[in-house]
Amino acid sequence: MAHLSQDADGGPPAGGRWSAFRRSPFWPATVLVLILAAAAGLFAGSYTYSMANPTPRLIPTAVVGSYEEAAGRAYLRGLEKALDTSVKVHPYETRAAAREAIEQQEVFAVFELRDDGRSAALDVSGASGASVAELLSQTAPAVGKKLGVRVSVRDVNPLQKGDPRGLAIFYISLAAVIIGFVGAIQLSVHARTLTPVERILFTMAYALLGGFAIAATVDWLLGALNLPFAQSWLILALTMFVSGMVFTMFNTMFGRWAMLPTWGLMVIIGNPSSGGAVSWPLLPSPLGTIGRWLPPGGSVNAQHTAVYFQGHQHAFPYLVLGGWALLSCTVFWVWRHRHPGGRERDPTGAEDT
Repeated sequence: MAHLSQDADGGPPAGGRWSAFRRSPFWPATVLVLILAAAAGLFAGSYTYSMANPTPRLIPTAVVGSYEEAAGRAYLRGLEKALDTSVKVHPYETRAAAREAIEQQEVFAVFELRDDGRSAALDVSGASGASVAELLSQTAPAVGKKLGVRVSVRDVNPLQKGDPRGLAIFYISLAAVIIGFVGAIQLSVHARTLTPVERILFTMAYALLGGFAIAATVDWLLGALNLPFAQSWLILALTMFVSGMVFTMFNTMFGRWAMLPTWGLMVIIGNPSSGGAVSWPLLPSPLGTIGRWLPPGGSVNAQHTAVYFQGHQHAFPYLVLGGWALLSCTVFWVWRHRHPGGRERDPTGAEDT
């Protein structure tokens, strides 16, 4: 009967070979190969989809002056046609009120048609979004030329000299996000026996030091950005802490596969939709909406306002970061017994060594 349980070549049965493969180190290695290949495609696809060809979807624009006259309406229609998008008009009584709307980050530009209908002024804000400002600066005069309207363009809130493309804030936020969860991974590997409280405290510690290092390097060492140092430092530290605790939360929920949801949430979706590299009006609509609610978007938003719109800080990005911090810490704490780390204590209260 022994020959019935073997293949024709005398080897173990097919089912036995599969079971042996599943128990071998080749099984998780094969799974990782497939996961990494898929992750590579998703990573390239998400960044290419959102950043390779930014296209305006909806550009909030303040209007003052004779914009309701025939010439004004014709110009705005021509601008929409040239941009292949909708220009969302926000009327204001005065230019000063429209400028305040820029500072509040409610609009990206101010369009004023003069009473003669033959000249207009367009104020853009490079700090609100370099890609949007560049697009408007190139398109608005060309549209005016076709319609016989002379359009003058000026940047009323330019980017800092060390950051002409407006990407430095995206880069420092990206560093905080990635080092944040990489730090949590390293704690789980090299400091596995930390208790839950110790794990949270050490995550805070490397977040504070890491945020300081990022801010000091970009501001003091490289001079790329003139940061409001204390505020920027704390935003970066909060970002790193949130990123680290998000991984810790997923490590509690999914064990060794925690990197998959962390990478998906923070890198595949979060960073491309953060508005740091490409302004939200130029992102695909779903990403522009989702990005505001994820930690990378909250970090970029808070940092961007702190650097370029001081005195007009909004609570929303801090609530986003704080909400994710609270959620991740709560999930980790409630299900801390499922976390693969930690150590037992003896009945006397002394820690095992």
